[in-house]
Amino acid sequence: MVSPPLQLNAAFAVPILQARLNPCDALNRALEALFLARESEEYRNPTPSHIPQAETFESRFNLFRWPEPCIQELRRFVLDRVAAAVLQASNLTPEALARLRFNNHTWFHITRYAGSFVAHNHPLASWSAVYCVRPGESVPEHPQSGLLRFFDPRQGANAYLDPANEHLHPPFALRSLDFRLAAGDLVVFPSYLFHEVTPFYGGDTRITVATNCWFA
Repeated sequence: MVSPPLQLNAAFAVPILQARLNPCDALNRALEALFLARESEEYRNPTPSHIPQAETFESRFNLFRWPEPCIQELRRFVLDRVAAAVLQASNLTPEALARLRFNNHTWFHITRYAGSFVAHNHPLASWSAVYCVRPGESVPEHPQSGLLRFFDPRQGANAYLDPANEHLHPPFALRSLDFRLAAGDLVVFPSYLFHEVTPFYGGDTRITVATNCWFA
């Protein structure tokens, strides 16, 4: 009797979309100048969900309602890619997605030396994204400076490690997923996924835009 072939399934996968805006230099220069000019109490998020750091500025969540052309250009790019992630990861048709109301909260972060962002997720949204305006200076003695890190959502999966499960292939590997963002990079991910930004040790600024999206 011939045994049937073995079937290995990648169950419980997490969809993460990566995209890049190219060219992005002119847009990012305009965004950086605008954000630095508005790094003030008037534009600061008045109700942060974390303990604020002096090294990291977080704006109000209405960024994509600003009328400046650079903001509206970024809005089109980011939200179009969020929609693309939804279509690639689900059985929604473009027509069905177009009938939904597309909501978002969007803000910018400016991070200086030793600034970071604690592990968190966004439970009141379905899709989130991070766009890199300026990655900040790389620091060879701190190779993990300023990483966008996603945590494995399989709670307890790495509670016991031995040679048989320490070297699994992606997407089975039991470890976090790190992104070193470059200017123009965008990462779209499910909002339930816990993530953090590791301490940034560059001598300049790290600037990103984040969005949370939900549909009705």
